[in-house]
Amino acid sequence: MGNLADLRSEAVGCTRCALAGGRTQVVFGVGDPRASLMFVGEGPGRDEDLAGEPFVGRSGKLLDKLMAQEMGLDRSRCYIANVVKCRPPLNRDPLPAEIQACRPFLDAQIELIDPAVVVTLGNFATRLLLGVTDGIGTLRGRSYRFANGHLVPTYHPAAALRGGAEIVAAMRADLVRAASLLTASAR
Repeated sequence: MGNLADLRSEAVGCTRCALAGGRTQVVFGVGDPRASLMFVGEGPGRDEDLAGEPFVGRSGKLLDKLMAQEMGLDRSRCYIANVVKCRPPLNRDPLPAEIQACRPFLDAQIELIDPAVVVTLGNFATRLLLGVTDGIGTLRGRSYRFANGHLVPTYHPAAALRGGAEIVAAMRADLVRAASLLTASAR
């Protein structure tokens, strides 16, 4: 498996699924490779595809704001990745074959970073990592044992931008839960 740099190099050349043909660039991940906190989203959008970095558009700005307000952290203190590393056309949901093609990259990122807490953003990341079919509305509001730590599901920031104050309040509560788990794991 090597290290994150080797894994990134492999991902940049990946053609395992059709998404490779439409990407501007691979959106591998960003942040501290030794972070105790990792966020996993669904897939890159237009802004992310152009920048080569996850969560740089409106959703990313909201995530940054909530992370700062509820956790006292910024991007330099966590790692952010997505389930799929290339933008699905027209920001559609990733297809099962695309998710499976990218799964080894995400699994290796999680293994290499070995975070104490993983926060999943939305249905796709949550369902994939927990191995369930329930939706985020059912799964959020608690934490789950995961790998060597915990997983805290929450809404995707794009859902909060569409859904308003109630969704944002739920995200805030979930990030407070994640912060608590981080503090407990540091002892």
